[in-house]
Amino acid sequence: MRSIIDILDLSNREIDELIATAVDIIENPEAYSRKCEGKKLATLFFEPSTRTRLSFEAAMYELGGHVLSVTGAGASSVAKGESVADTAKTVSCYADIIALRHPQEGAALVAAGNASIPVINAGDGGHCHPTQTLADLLTIYREKGGFANLTVGVCGDLKYGRTVHSLIGALSRYENVKFVMISPEELKVPGYVTGALREAKVPFEETASLEGALPHLDILYMTRIQRERFDDPALYDALKDSYILTTEKMKLAREDMCVLHPLPRVNEISVAIDQDPRACYFKQVRNGKYMRMALILKLLREPFEEKPQRELFHHLSCRNPRCITRTEQELEPAFFLAGTGDQQRFRCLYCEHRARS
Repeated sequence: MRSIIDILDLSNREIDELIATAVDIIENPEAYSRKCEGKKLATLFFEPSTRTRLSFEAAMYELGGHVLSVTGAGASSVAKGESVADTAKTVSCYADIIALRHPQEGAALVAAGNASIPVINAGDGGHCHPTQTLADLLTIYREKGGFANLTVGVCGDLKYGRTVHSLIGALSRYENVKFVMISPEELKVPGYVTGALREAKVPFEETASLEGALPHLDILYMTRIQRERFDDPALYDALKDSYILTTEKMKLAREDMCVLHPLPRVNEISVAIDQDPRACYFKQVRNGKYMRMALILKLLREPFEEKPQRELFHHLSCRNPRCITRTEQELEPAFFLAGTGDQQRFRCLYCEHRARS
């Protein structure tokens, strides 16, 4: 049994294999229509979702399987105070595979550690969203033919944007990829992400100017400013309109640039751009279903895999208020050392934030 919590749980070779399977599904859908006959997917979504939940469910149905669905904490025993660990143990008795979305960062890792069936992280707070990244990668592959030698701009909410964190992690492993991170100061990408880039010697720059970045990009990955991640409504109101992509701004971009967005869109991309051939965000939606089909097939046939154990430390506490260690029953905080030299830091096993000193 194997779970996917972070996009880095998949090697480049495995991502290539998933893409090959997804392309084959697109070309030969009938050949896959009974691959999961008799199997059940449990979709446990404790945060609102349209695309991700329906994509998982459509994926399982198109593979010939069945779906057991929970949407919203109020519709489950979570409302009674049930822990993530107990939920995972219970659902393992009913289903063959779980897709979990949860507001607490690290919840998917806790679920995977307690389930007896594979768990797919469908988004844990602002931390990771690996299957959205698989949708992104298939879209880039189909539009650009590969991942090397790209300049990728990520724009908007880079602090809480889990899709951005996962995409950077995936693309940073390919040759000659450069990132341009476009955000206001308050929403810059977290230190654990930039620290990993520095350690891997992946070039990146940070800027507040979308217009200045546009002429240099092969990919522009827009994100919305996420109201649900802000504790201070006034700060959200001050930042919500920081970046709006218009047809006028698109004149600055290359003719072959691709515009991606994990959706939902609020106002950060003008609807007029939907008619631009460079707009690929609704292609992403369709591609997400195919990649989730490929991933479900892979995990249901994957043999049990022992992961190498890293040294963990338990004498610290996590500074992230959204970390699962703040709410999960009797969950001991755990930390690992990341980085090298004077950049070495203790980071939380569950959410990757730095430890409180």
